[in-house]
Amino acid sequence: GFYSALRREVPIRRFNDWANPPPGFCEIDMVAHGGTSVAGSFIQTLTMVDIATGWTECLPLVTRDGSLVVEAMTRAQGLFPWVICCADFDNDSAFMNDVVVPWCRAQKIEVTRSRAYKKNDQAFVEQKNGAVVRRLVGYGRFDGVETARVMARLSAAARLLVNFFQPSFKLKEKRREGARIIKRYHPPTTPYERALEHPKLPSAIKRRLRETYRTLAPVQLLATIRSAQEELGERIGKRGLR
Repeated sequence: GFYSALRREVPIRRFNDWANPPPGFCEIDMVAHGGTSVAGSFIQTLTMVDIATGWTECLPLVTRDGSLVVEAMTRAQGLFPWVICCADFDNDSAFMNDVVVPWCRAQKIEVTRSRAYKKNDQAFVEQKNGAVVRRLVGYGRFDGVETARVMARLSAAARLLVNFFQPSFKLKEKRREGARIIKRYHPPTTPYERALEHPKLPSAIKRRLRETYRTLAPVQLLATIRSAQEELGERIGKRGLR
């Protein structure tokens, strides 16, 4: 069918193919907030992580839909401090469709994909799904426009905290030894610091990042995150964990 034909012509990229890209090369994935059920319609978080710096943007989508993915990526382009030039997706039909792929190409964003059923190909974004998204909102079921708004408020504060203040590990290499996969990491540092140290980022971008950093108060950001989390908790509580 159309979907498989389209998917076949999108080149595959494995973890070890990344070499050492400049900022702008992203892994992109979707986290489902369906709770214990995949039935019906529920919120998804689109997670985008920059390979070079670990800079992460998480955008809630009311439902799984190609045009909403494009909308979220357009918003993300405004949030990322630099231009997105490559999008590496998994094989999800929400990405591999005649809306998302052509849009990316029209934006001059190179499109690649991981191998089907090989979660390890997307090692960078998988780590953020757990360390950022699940840690912030857990595994409950969330649906509806109102809840998506609360999640957007949560993401807006969390992105600043995560990117400017939270040191994280960045995967350096991954190799197989027999049955074991050996992973080695760079020393933990924040995406902000990685960006400032990156030789390929223009000084104007670094200056803007420093200006933003000076305006931020982590305590305030945490308070915003907590209140949004409490509101999300109430929304789960009222409906029960069905």
